[in-house]
Amino acid sequence: MTEQHILRAFDRDLETIQALLMKMGGMVETAILEAANALEAKDDELAQKVRSDDKAIDALEEKINDEAARLIALRAPIATDLRMVLSVIKIAAALERIGDYAKNMAKRSVVLAQMPEVGGATGSLRRMSKAVVALLTDALDAHVQRDADLARDVLIRDREIDQMYNALFREFLTHMMEDPRNITASMHLHFIAKNVERMGDLATNIAEQVIYLVTGEKPDEDRPKAESVTTHGVNGG
Repeated sequence: MTEQHILRAFDRDLETIQALLMKMGGMVETAILEAANALEAKDDELAQKVRSDDKAIDALEEKINDEAARLIALRAPIATDLRMVLSVIKIAAALERIGDYAKNMAKRSVVLAQMPEVGGATGSLRRMSKAVVALLTDALDAHVQRDADLARDVLIRDREIDQMYNALFREFLTHMMEDPRNITASMHLHFIAKNVERMGDLATNIAEQVIYLVTGEKPDEDRPKAESVTTHGVNGG
């Protein structure tokens, strides 16, 4: 087989893997939006769908990893080509984690459906989730287009997600202090908000992978972040 044939075979295999990655990204975006809608509408059936669909997201990550490992073993890519394959593996891992956060939102929405509404929190969380999906979409588009500028824009816009989270956290504190009966619901809502904020962080991780892939340089560690009103030790489970 000639070198040209090898290169074409590598490109075909890589396109197949990237198609799987974009499919996974679309499924994760849907999971976020459906989980947020289930929360706001108190829709247990939609919440259960999100939880069930997460299995397909996990299976797709496994398939991407298997295909990437096969490509590395078969084609022995080096330099930029190897960096491309490794970036796909890392992006798939980030998407799988985001899917887990969406599943957790759906899980908590079933519990919250039995509780009184806390202000307009569910609507705010839906808007925050939509903002995260916009970030994720642009991060994935940046990967497909090898667009480092779009990826850098994602890093900057993540600050807006942090600000939304901080505003919600203060709102939850106010509701808990005003009426202790709001504490349980507010705690669940806070965990959801924190998980959505982490989804934004994972979208920026994808954007950082794009920048590294295109430029060969990792972005500065001190990317713009809104000052958090909580410690990062909180875990939404």
